[in-house]
Amino acid sequence: MTSDLRNRLLLLLVLPLCALALVGVWLDYRSADEAAGRHDQRLLRLLPALADSVLAPSIRDNEPPLLLLAPPVEEFLRQNTGFAGYSVRDISGRLLLGDDWVHGAVPTTQAPEFHSVEFGGVTYRVAVQRGRTGAGEMVVALADGSDPRQQWAQQLLLRVLLPNLVLVAAAALAIHWAVGRAFKPLVDLAEAVEHRSPRDLSPIDEASSPAEVRPLVHSLNRLFALVNAQAEGQRRFVADAAHQLRTPLAGLQAQVEAWAMMAKAAAPPRVSLPSFDGKVPLAHDGHAKGAIVLGVDQIEKLRNATRRTSQLAHQLLALSRADARSLDAQPPQRVDLKDLCETLLETFLDPATGKGLDLGLEVQPVHVTGHGWLLRELLSNLVDNAIKYTPAGGIVTIRCGMRQWRAGPPRVFIEVEDDGPGVPDAERGRVMQRFYRVPGTVGEGTGLGLAIADEIARVHRASLTLGAGPQGHGLLVTVVFPL
Repeated sequence: MTSDLRNRLLLLLVLPLCALALVGVWLDYRSADEAAGRHDQRLLRLLPALADSVLAPSIRDNEPPLLLLAPPVEEFLRQNTGFAGYSVRDISGRLLLGDDWVHGAVPTTQAPEFHSVEFGGVTYRVAVQRGRTGAGEMVVALADGSDPRQQWAQQLLLRVLLPNLVLVAAAALAIHWAVGRAFKPLVDLAEAVEHRSPRDLSPIDEASSPAEVRPLVHSLNRLFALVNAQAEGQRRFVADAAHQLRTPLAGLQAQVEAWAMMAKAAAPPRVSLPSFDGKVPLAHDGHAKGAIVLGVDQIEKLRNATRRTSQLAHQLLALSRADARSLDAQPPQRVDLKDLCETLLETFLDPATGKGLDLGLEVQPVHVTGHGWLLRELLSNLVDNAIKYTPAGGIVTIRCGMRQWRAGPPRVFIEVEDDGPGVPDAERGRVMQRFYRVPGTVGEGTGLGLAIADEIARVHRASLTLGAGPQGHGLLVTVVFPL
């Protein structure tokens, strides 16, 4: 739209300039025409003097007449030497005196006539008149090569069109530069809005905007404020809800874990569980009054469901805290990725060993600037996903270090690689979406792990990519940090 507006302004400004140039050409021609009229009048005044300058021959009648130029005619020829000429012919058109190139049709009347003759690269204005002279009736003619109208027609391109075209072109360039400079604040505003992150809803500085677009900037700021308030409310609701759910879910999970331990220790396939206040004792040989009777399989399912619910609440809270707007008041710090990877290896070593996985570590001492607790959450989600979906006997490897990427300089990275089922190429873009799981995926999950990791990577201006694992099997998740 800005480009179209610039083009319209250029067109609206250049077209009047072209019209003015045409008007200038017309006025120049009119000026030349008026000057040529004065030249015609001068030639008309000189024709009788030229006719009076022709005298009868002094010896024999067959000799050409004599010519004694009158002072006005002599002065005219002297002032226009090389651009003036004359001729005297009889009524049959035969040249008697003067220049042969000054010719024309013999007039049938004594009224003066005008025409143009080109000679030697010069266009002459020729005045011809038939009249009485000292040698009888003759045809006299005067040619003037300084006629401005004739010169104007001959030098139309050089004197008129070319200067006007140069003027219009220079004006168009000047207008283009001026319009570009005038629209620079508007273009900068458009680029600033276009390149903004979807999470950046801070107001635009109205003072730096042109007065004509300040109402638009004010409306945009108002819209940003409304959207920010709505997003803030949703984020606060998710954070509060997740935070409030963690405490009762933690208590519920602890109670179910206790039930599971007692159920495993009990011999019968069905056991009596105490109520939540703990007042009814566990009975192995009979069911106490008020006790809850559940099978061991049901308790195991209840425990798994409680774990999933607790994990979901934890991930929702992490997703809310990973929002870039909630990190404005938290300055980034120097994070040791090697230490972070080693800590997570210790955290997930038992779950990996219990599942029969080989959890390995390949690290180099590298650091990045960011939020340590968020990077821990990112890597924790990636390792948890790898352990969860890799079958028994598989390999999971955590890496961090410095690596050359394409043609750019070396950059810091972290990777989690496994040899599990992986993610099909067609699904790699969708698994970053919240609550999305690949159809047919085996195992428990909420579809938030990769979404949280991607959100945290974006907060740190890093890029998270999915690829194939070793030998084309499994999944390789790589997070590359900015320089």
